[in-house]
Amino acid sequence: MATPGAEEDALARYRSPLVSRYASAEMGFNFSERKKFGTWRRLWLYLAQAEKSLGLPITDEQIQEMEANLDNIDFKMAAEEEKKLRHDVMAHVHTFAHCCPKAAAIIHLGATSCYVGDNTDLIVLRDGFNLLLPKLARVISRLADFAEKYADLPTLGFTHYQPAQLTTVGKRCCLWIQDLCMDLQNLERARDDLRFRGVKGTTGTQASFLQLFEGDHSKVEELDRLVTAKAGFKRSYMVTGQTYSRKVDIEVLSVLASLGASIHKICTDIRLLANLKEIEEPFEKDQIGSSAMPYKRNPMRSERCCSLARHLMTLVLDPLQTASVQWFERTLDDSANRRVCLAEAFLTADIILSTLQNISEGLVVYPKVIERRIRQELPFMATENLIMAMVKAGGNRQDCHEKIRVLSQQAAAVVKQEGGDNDFIARVRADPYFSPIHKQLESLLDPSSFTGRAPQQVTKFLKEEVRPVLIPYQSKMGGKIELAL
Repeated sequence: MATPGAEEDALARYRSPLVSRYASAEMGFNFSERKKFGTWRRLWLYLAQAEKSLGLPITDEQIQEMEANLDNIDFKMAAEEEKKLRHDVMAHVHTFAHCCPKAAAIIHLGATSCYVGDNTDLIVLRDGFNLLLPKLARVISRLADFAEKYADLPTLGFTHYQPAQLTTVGKRCCLWIQDLCMDLQNLERARDDLRFRGVKGTTGTQASFLQLFEGDHSKVEELDRLVTAKAGFKRSYMVTGQTYSRKVDIEVLSVLASLGASIHKICTDIRLLANLKEIEEPFEKDQIGSSAMPYKRNPMRSERCCSLARHLMTLVLDPLQTASVQWFERTLDDSANRRVCLAEAFLTADIILSTLQNISEGLVVYPKVIERRIRQELPFMATENLIMAMVKAGGNRQDCHEKIRVLSQQAAAVVKQEGGDNDFIARVRADPYFSPIHKQLESLLDPSSFTGRAPQQVTKFLKEEVRPVLIPYQSKMGGKIELAL
C-alpha cells in the first residue's frame, strides 16, 4: 500500500484519465510495465528453451534460473540502467542477467530488440482483443434483450430528423445491434489475422540465427516455429524487416475506430431520444444532472461515450502515418508514437464498451410520451389510408384528396401557429363528407398497422443473426456493470 507521501507525489503529476478514471483494471494491466517487461522475460525464456532443444549449449540449470525469475523484476535497477544506456531492451537484459547470473551469457542470444519489443506488442494486441470481445458481446446481448422486449412498441421514425413512417422501439435498437455485430466480426477477424513476428533477426533475414546453427536452415525455421507456438500463435509473418509491418497496426486500430463510430451513433441516438423524453439512460437516485438546474437529467454516460469515441476514431491516423514513413527495414520514429496510440485505442474502446453496457442494462422507456408524439404526427401519415377507405366506400379519390388537403393544412396551422395539438382527426370526424368511414377511424389510426414488418424483422434478426454469434461468449454474459465514476 502506498504511503501518504507517495500518494501526494502521484497527485502532483499528470496521470492519463484513461487509466486513473475510466478503464478496467484488466485492460490497464494489459498495457502495464509489469505485463510488458514480464512478457519480455518470457520471450527470452522461450528463445532459450527452443535454442536448447535444437542443440545449442544451454543448460537445464540456466533455463530453471530464468524460469524462477520471470516476475522478479527490479524496476528501479532497470530504470537506472536505461538512464545510463539510453536503451530500454539492453537495460532489461542487464537487469534480468543480474538475477540470473548463470543464464546471463545466453539471454537474448541471437536476438534483436524487436524480438522482445514487437513480439510483446503482438501478444498485448491479441490479449487486448480477447478482453474487448466478451465486453462487446455482452453489450449486444443486453441490447438484444431490450429489442426483444420492445419489438412491438410503435414509435415515430425519423429521417433527416423529421417525422417519418412509424417503426418500433425494438426495430430501431436492431439498427444499433447490426452495427455492433459487424464490429464483433471485425474484431474477431483482426485478432485472428494477427501473426507473431517470431525470430527474424536485425533486418528480418535471420542471419544471426543461421550463424548460431552453422548454416542449418531447417533449424532456424524450426526455432521460429517453436517460439511462435510457445507464445500462443499459430503463425508468424514469413517476411519482416526489423519490425513487423506497421500496416498491421492500421488494421488493428481501424476496427477499433469503426467500433467507436458505431458507439458514437448509438449514444447520439440515445441523447436525442432523451431530449424527446422517450428513452433515457440510467439515472441514479442521488445523481446530479446540473449544479445550477436541479431538475436536469443529463445523458452523461452517452455523452462520455461520444466524447471518448471521437478520440478513438482519430487514433487510426497515427498508424496510417507511421506505416507510410517507415524507411526500408525500419526507422525508430514509430516507437514513441506507438507507445501512445496502441494503448490509448484499446483503453478507450474498453471504457466506451463498459459504459455502453451500463447504459444498455438500465435504459428506461416512456411509452406514454412515445404514444403522445405518435398522436401528434400519425394523423397526417394516415391520410393515404383515409383516402383508400373513402374510395372503397364509394367516394371519389380526387375529391377526397382535396378535402384532406384543406383539413390537414388547417390542422397544421393550429400546431405551428397556435402551438396547439393536432386536431386533424377531430376535423375529419366533424365533416359529414367522411361519415362513411367515421366508424373505421379507430382501426385506421391504430399505430401497430403502420409499423409494417418491424416486429417480425426483430424476431427473425435476433434469432438468426444475433443470438448465434453470441454463443461462443455465452459463459461470459452474466453480471451487470457499475461505473466507478
